[in-house]
Amino acid sequence: MKKTVFTIVVILLLIAFGVSAFMVGSYVLESKKQEQLRNELSNMVADTTQPTAESTVPADTTEATEATTEETDPPEPTMIPELAEVYEKNQDTVGWIKIEGTKMDNPVMQTPDDPNYYLKRDFNHNASDWGTVYAWSAADLNEPSDNITLFGHNMKDGSMFAALNAYTSKAAWEKNPLIFFNTLTEYHTYKIFAVFKVSANIGSFAYHQFVDAATEEEFNDFVSTCKALSFYDTGITPQYGDKLICLSTCEYTLDNGRLVVCAVRIT
Repeated sequence: MKKTVFTIVVILLLIAFGVSAFMVGSYVLESKKQEQLRNELSNMVADTTQPTAESTVPADTTEATEATTEETDPPEPTMIPELAEVYEKNQDTVGWIKIEGTKMDNPVMQTPDDPNYYLKRDFNHNASDWGTVYAWSAADLNEPSDNITLFGHNMKDGSMFAALNAYTSKAAWEKNPLIFFNTLTEYHTYKIFAVFKVSANIGSFAYHQFVDAATEEEFNDFVSTCKALSFYDTGITPQYGDKLICLSTCEYTLDNGRLVVCAVRIT
């Protein structure tokens, strides 16, 4: 009897070990696959932190400016050259987000008709626990909205939005407070003004649902709430008319927790 029980225990342990090894192996393989995809896309955009001279400065506009006396419609915005190839591969692409010195260097997607489409899909539409960074469906990236919330997974391999974990420390903010978030047609730099954690359960602060302020008071209330919840005071208070982004990822000390990094556009 004892031998039978021992045999069963050994078999169960071997099965558990096999399942664990399979899961770890699958995670490592998928991590490498997603890192390769990220590197491929990142290489396409080269450096999107700032515009190149060729993409922003006309060859010679002096004569045209002097000769034009009548009002004309503003020119249609043109796509940032660095993002053209990425957009060609997937037209759900609406921008690119990057934090220097981290693995956060990703395309940003948006699918208004299926808001969470990229929650469990990669850039190539394949099923993946890594997902793809995506924008809240109600936000307008081109107008733009007063606040644009971006979602990304908190991956153990440091990819996607895992880099946000460091910003619970003020030292990390002091060292690296800038976020580069470009739309398809404009280069922009943001500076972090608040970092907080909150539950995503009903009744909690629904930061992602703040898109456009109906009044100055509503805008100020949103900013005040973000700053009141923040782990530390950055000394930065966005003013009505400023444009904001909130980066949202999972947080594991709260029930259904979220870690949120809020930033204000400075260029």
